[in-house]
Amino acid sequence: MHPINRRTLLAQWAAGSTLMAATASFAQTAKVVGAKTAPVSKLSQKLRIVIPANAGGGWDQTGRALGSALMATGSVDSIEYENKGGKGGTLGLAYYAEKYATDPHTLIMGGTVMVGAVALQKPAVDMGVLAPLARLTSDYLVMVVAANSPIKTATDLSTAMKASLKAVPVAGGSAGGVDHIFAGVFARATGANPEDLVYLPFAGGTEVAAAVLSGKATIGVSGFSEFSAQIASGQLRAIVVSSRKSSFGIPSMRDQGLQLDMANWRGVFTGQAIPVARQSAMVEAIRLATQHEEWKATLKQNRWGASWLAGKDFHSQIDFDQTTARVMVHLLKLKA
Repeated sequence: MHPINRRTLLAQWAAGSTLMAATASFAQTAKVVGAKTAPVSKLSQKLRIVIPANAGGGWDQTGRALGSALMATGSVDSIEYENKGGKGGTLGLAYYAEKYATDPHTLIMGGTVMVGAVALQKPAVDMGVLAPLARLTSDYLVMVVAANSPIKTATDLSTAMKASLKAVPVAGGSAGGVDHIFAGVFARATGANPEDLVYLPFAGGTEVAAAVLSGKATIGVSGFSEFSAQIASGQLRAIVVSSRKSSFGIPSMRDQGLQLDMANWRGVFTGQAIPVARQSAMVEAIRLATQHEEWKATLKQNRWGASWLAGKDFHSQIDFDQTTARVMVHLLKLKA
């Protein structure tokens, strides 16, 4: 397999923060955050979080964990969750834009999958309607096979893909999402033609695992947290993880000769129309929530990597990811 990294993908293929601001209209209270008492802005009595995915998946788990942590800090009194899944989050994005884009008491989850889905589908409503607040977690991608599969390493998979990519169907998340792009990049690195990739999109990791176990797919791609139970039980065997170094006892791409790493990040957004001061208050409430012991316990339980990023740095990362996704969709000739 030929060395490839994120920087050269674009080069070769494409040719202050206002975190601490808060308005005086938010009543100040004091709650215990971890072992310390800190002032917390009462963000809303009732907050809504739109989750553009079905229940049980990564966005759903992250959104509900964030809501619980916001209540634990006292920033909000109650949370309402709305799941609107489909098409890599673009259906939920359109729903949010229509109903809540100007609502200062509603947040929406998003992340790498949505960036890729927008690049692939080119929907009428894109992420331009959103104001990024904070990146929360990163989950590395894992490729798995059924326990009885003859494929045991990334080298075995590379050989099988190069011999006949069409004979190695891959199951993953939504078309155009990070799972799809990861599979396409891997296939390209083996020397296979990515246009021959047989990609089976599913709504969540549970369905991906089922496709692999039933024999419908040879390879499954998703975050480790969504495969961990089946890996632990011996039903699935993990052959590679997309982190820079080995993780969860699984060898990385680099360990097996492919100079590539990729992370599936998840974050939280509001609408562009929401006043800057209100956005700043939202960021500060979310920041305090991610310092709470309840949030930290959820990270540990799900084996998510904390990857806080906000302000200009988060905006810059999204811009870079959107450019990367558009380039990959074009050059890998991915189709919705």
